[in-house]
Amino acid sequence: MPSVAGMYQESSDRTRAFPAKPVAFRRSERGAVACLLFQPAESRYIATMTTPSAPAPASPRLATITERFAAKAGSGPVEWRVVEGLLPYPDALQMMERRVAEIAAGTAPETVLLVEHPPLYTAGTGAQDDDLVDARRFPVFKAGRGGEYTYHGPGQRVAYVLLDLKRRREDVRAFVAALEAWIIGTLDSFQIRGERREDRVGVWVQRSERPLAADGAIAEDKIAAIGIRVRRWVTFHGISLNVDPDLDHFSGIVPCGIRGHGVTSLADLGILVSMPEVDSVLRTQFEAVFGDTADAQR
Repeated sequence: MPSVAGMYQESSDRTRAFPAKPVAFRRSERGAVACLLFQPAESRYIATMTTPSAPAPASPRLATITERFAAKAGSGPVEWRVVEGLLPYPDALQMMERRVAEIAAGTAPETVLLVEHPPLYTAGTGAQDDDLVDARRFPVFKAGRGGEYTYHGPGQRVAYVLLDLKRRREDVRAFVAALEAWIIGTLDSFQIRGERREDRVGVWVQRSERPLAADGAIAEDKIAAIGIRVRRWVTFHGISLNVDPDLDHFSGIVPCGIRGHGVTSLADLGILVSMPEVDSVLRTQFEAVFGDTADAQR
């Protein structure tokens, strides 16, 4: 397996392209790159091939800090669309597929779709059978994104982020860091400190009120997950932020394949806010990182 740094590099003198099919990148510690999927044949992602005697130096994931990921001048605002009600997951996939094709063709603006789903589990390309604890509890859908199992349901805001990286930066690692910065800024608006972790994609909250772990570490819960896919440099899938979901629903899976940590939500942390209030903050913080938005045309 190439280094994490190599997964994000483009052509050099010592490279070989991956096969022309979706490839999920994983590390042995399960979670470091577990929420990413690239399609090398279209996006031109390749891994640097090195010999065992001369491994490529790993670039720490957290070394990539993206406070701004704006589009080039003249690109126009990102369409901001809120879907009312509980959207069936297959419908969301169809909406994303259609809009991603339109963005790639230059016939539609970049888009953020804000949705809630009925209770369900989604399986990324790296999902492991033993991480599906209760297969009968909720419907399970293959997501087509990177990563492992995730839960979606009422009280969780899912934001599908459909952006053209050619208009911004052809750098998936920087894009993921920008998504994390967006979530962290949103949480900060509610006086919650969200943090990134080197080996765990997503946003985490320390729970200092709980007993320390056996190794002396402070307990941590995941409050937001990230799972993306890139096709022809257009991104789809995105983030999920736990506002006030039933946290017991996560017990049917091992979220993102990461054991030893729990999940939390704004409500669990004592922040009782409505979904429209969260959406307003999400939009403000999105614009701070990604640039202007415009209401979707009805």
